[in-house]
Amino acid sequence: MIKRLYLKNLVLLLSMIVMLYGSLGSAKTFAAELIMVEAGGCHWCEVWDEEIGVVYHKTSAGKIAPLRRVDLHEKLPEDLSFLKQLAFSPTFIVVNKGVEVGRITGYPGESFFWAQLEIILKKLPKENIVQTKVH
Repeated sequence: MIKRLYLKNLVLLLSMIVMLYGSLGSAKTFAAELIMVEAGGCHWCEVWDEEIGVVYHKTSAGKIAPLRRVDLHEKLPEDLSFLKQLAFSPTFIVVNKGVEVGRITGYPGESFFWAQLEIILKKLPKENIVQTKVH
């Protein structure tokens, strides 16, 4: 009798752990992201990769909104179907919890990119922001 009760409680506890782990994993899909819409052969995408792409993941901006690449000519992933007017590459879009927060169309240089990204990231809820300076 005690063994059955123990086994039942153990199964219940394990089920709760699995459900909690699943909900934490799904929360990650709703975190802020920097979506880079790019196209093969895009000169400015390559320049961005050389100037910023190699270090982006190391910056505080990269921690607040990790980079996710999307091909301009491919069908959007289901979780990004709300994004509209994608005609230029590169286009950088900060999304948070399924909502577009802001976008940068084109890449006119490193200084402009960081300044514009900082303005967009300041629109995120405070729990997303870990530092005030983004690069």
